[in-house]
Amino acid sequence: MQKKNFDVTGMSCSACSARVEKAVSSIPGVDNVNVNLLKNSMTVEFDDAKTNVGEIVKAVTDAGYGASERSEDKGGSVQTADPALEAKKASEEMKFRLWVSLIFAGILMILAMGPMLGMPLPEILSGTKNAPINALTQFLLTLPVIFVNFKYFRNGFKSLWHRAPNMDSLVAIGSAASVLFGLFALYMMLWALAQGNEKQLAHYAHNLYFDSAAMILALITLGKYFESRAKHKTTDAISKLMALVPENALVERDGKQEVVPLEQIAVGDLVLLKTGSRVPVDGVVEDGSGTVDESSLTGESVPVEKTVGSQMSASTLLTSGYIKMKATRVGGDTALAQIIKLVDEATSTKPPVARLADKISGIFVPTVISIAIAASLVWLMLGYSWEFALMIGVSVLVISCPCALGLATPTAIMVGSGRGAQNGILFRSAEAIETTEKVNVIVLDKTGTVTSGKPALTDVVSFSLPPKELLSLVASVENKSEHPLAAAVVDGAKSLEVPLREASNFTQNLGNVSAQVIGKNVKIGNKSVVVGELPEQVRELADQLADQGKTPLYVLLDGKLSGLIAAADPVRADSKDAVQAMLKQDKEVWMLTGDNIKTAQAVAAQVGIKNIRAEVKPAEKEALVRELQEAGKKVMMVGDGINDAPSLARADVGAAIGAGTDVAIEAADIVIMKSRLSDVVNAGALSHSCMNNIRENLFWAFIYNIIGIPVAAGVFYTVFGWVLNPMIAAAAMSMSSVSVVSNALRLRRWRPVLSGAMDNENQRMEPKLMNLAIEKTAAETPKYEYKIYISGMMCQHCVKAVTGMITGLPGVIDCKVDLEKGTADVQSSAPIDEAKLKSLIEEDGYKLESIECISTPGQTKGFNYLLGIEGMMCCHCVKSVTKKLSGLDGVVHCEVSLENKSAQVESSKPITESEFQQAIEEEGYELTEAREA
Repeated sequence: MQKKNFDVTGMSCSACSARVEKAVSSIPGVDNVNVNLLKNSMTVEFDDAKTNVGEIVKAVTDAGYGASERSEDKGGSVQTADPALEAKKASEEMKFRLWVSLIFAGILMILAMGPMLGMPLPEILSGTKNAPINALTQFLLTLPVIFVNFKYFRNGFKSLWHRAPNMDSLVAIGSAASVLFGLFALYMMLWALAQGNEKQLAHYAHNLYFDSAAMILALITLGKYFESRAKHKTTDAISKLMALVPENALVERDGKQEVVPLEQIAVGDLVLLKTGSRVPVDGVVEDGSGTVDESSLTGESVPVEKTVGSQMSASTLLTSGYIKMKATRVGGDTALAQIIKLVDEATSTKPPVARLADKISGIFVPTVISIAIAASLVWLMLGYSWEFALMIGVSVLVISCPCALGLATPTAIMVGSGRGAQNGILFRSAEAIETTEKVNVIVLDKTGTVTSGKPALTDVVSFSLPPKELLSLVASVENKSEHPLAAAVVDGAKSLEVPLREASNFTQNLGNVSAQVIGKNVKIGNKSVVVGELPEQVRELADQLADQGKTPLYVLLDGKLSGLIAAADPVRADSKDAVQAMLKQDKEVWMLTGDNIKTAQAVAAQVGIKNIRAEVKPAEKEALVRELQEAGKKVMMVGDGINDAPSLARADVGAAIGAGTDVAIEAADIVIMKSRLSDVVNAGALSHSCMNNIRENLFWAFIYNIIGIPVAAGVFYTVFGWVLNPMIAAAAMSMSSVSVVSNALRLRRWRPVLSGAMDNENQRMEPKLMNLAIEKTAAETPKYEYKIYISGMMCQHCVKAVTGMITGLPGVIDCKVDLEKGTADVQSSAPIDEAKLKSLIEEDGYKLESIECISTPGQTKGFNYLLGIEGMMCCHCVKSVTKKLSGLDGVVHCEVSLENKSAQVESSKPITESEFQQAIEEEGYELTEAREA
């Protein structure tokens, strides 16, 4: 299935657009057609296996119009298709036609109506005998008006030939009938003059219709001129956006600076921006800094600071500073180009409310022609003159206005979509505008929608060290992690100017991270890192933080519970006001989140949401939306992430927060560029204003024709004497179109109903620092110590892998792996599952030789000794000494170091120096020192 855009020529009213739509829809393989009269464009979705562009163009041509495929922009400039340019050209052309028409029609009116108003005429044109000369002069003055407006006749009769009459057909028939009757009257005047019949001469002299024909054309052109000027204003919003992109840019290539046209900028080019420069393409700051006015895209006037790594968008203005930017998206890929594309797509579609007008437009003109003929015949049969019957017929033809019907919807959609784009609200279709007004349930995703989506450090609670010192240790470890909460901790430390230290032996496992910092083993994670009973004060504090919507993390230093830190995703600055506004509009508001229920309840309480679903998966979000729809409700889903895409697509209206993922934005019907919830409320308000405007336009278009046609047909003539001169009918017809377009232009004055505060990225939540004294508990000290013997380790990479596996076991507090000895010394607050450990190690290609439990709960280690030993030369010596010392009564652990010429001995009972000396000398070595460690 392909989707193509076409430019269509020759359309003048909704009957034309209906004819084109019908012709293309009849092609096998065409799935959907949308013809936009205002933009003279057509969008077609078709199966390219069944039809092609050529057949579509042929169908339009056979219907009596012109069509060509709209060329795609290959160069990259978003300025290639400015709708205001075409509207301006049409306006200038119409202006010329209007001036010619008014000048000649004005002189003609003086000749025709002057004597009745007491205005003197030249003698050659005065009097009954000179009436034929006056009539001939009127005819000659009519010809220039017909010539400059011949387009009405050409298009009108061409449409009649194709059996698809349109507005031009009505004007052409009415004007041509008046001219032909005038010529008939001229000949009858000449015949009466030849016969000397002054009575008949005077009769036809007062029934010339040249002035009516010329004035009909002049007034129709006057209306078209006003209409073209109004159309030009409907495209103002997008035209202003297009005009913001510079035609050239300063680029640095191979160390040289050069000015190049916009379309020659490629991805990867370095663009140089000075104060006052407009950004030509999207990019990222490579060097320099400054402040940027992004109001062209977001509507927010507060300048945004940009530094190295910041994103830049085309059309924004560098208000201060100097920036070297690397182009990342150019041409049709820029954010601005996408905005223009979305608005173009929205204005190329039709809301369901426009379908009735389209159906009526398809049969409107043939019906009017039938009414005009029938009315003329009825008055003739009632005994009225040919002149009166002709006047009735012409009046019916020229007062009828299919244009007003055709313009009622697209003008409002175009102005409304453009106004939305200026305020950071992008509707992707006209149907979305209509459906948004009907929404009565709004479902909000929590993270990134109600909240900012960027966690911040909120609390640092230390049980021993000063809070900033504890934070320094924690942030030093988290600085090596990619987790969002880690970034929050590091940013919080930086905001308090807390120094970050070097961390080594970093490991990251499910639910925790650990590393060595200035000789301390630092471990941070969720509750699983502390096995056993938590002190009551700590448990209460953790519950309190969770109740506030914060995520508590536990900090262990050398296996000892030493503090708590907490982070939270702050609620957006405008979320509460937005939710309250929704509730005041009697909207049912829901909040969905994959987060835990306590966090969800805390956030919901802050903004005033009562309906909550927590710990839900993407499929469950979509299921809730479907459940609400099955209950007969119109649902809007607001989200920002990939996991929101199914529910966004399922909802009657999906709204994507602009800072969200491309997947979410692609699935949405509305894109909120400013990433603030208040614009969801504003989108609803704009939708309501647009639909009210459309209803007003359609009401006026229908009521005008319902009243105007009967009056023109003389229905009230016999009762009230009401009858319309064709010139008055033409003026009324012209003004009806102008009034519809002018009414749509009122939407340009629309203002957001809720001005929500923007979240300031540079403004960080100030973390709370505090100390808390807690009682000692068994959970705070190691309960088990193991020595694990592992073979197969070859390098430090192996050491890191084994350390990570062991550290990830439940309860493990500390793990030190010795590559040379092939051992791991482990401290744990729970027994190690030997089978699980063996499985993990052997899965990675290593071998668990043995596991030795050195101490267990309830077992007292007793006495530690440090021995100095001389005479050891190799690993064989180490094994010999280790074996001898381990055999001493009470020894539970012995570790011998060849490099340090020492031994560390742990024993459950005292051992004398002489006992150590005897054991060492029996192996042939010398004891140089023996002391208690």
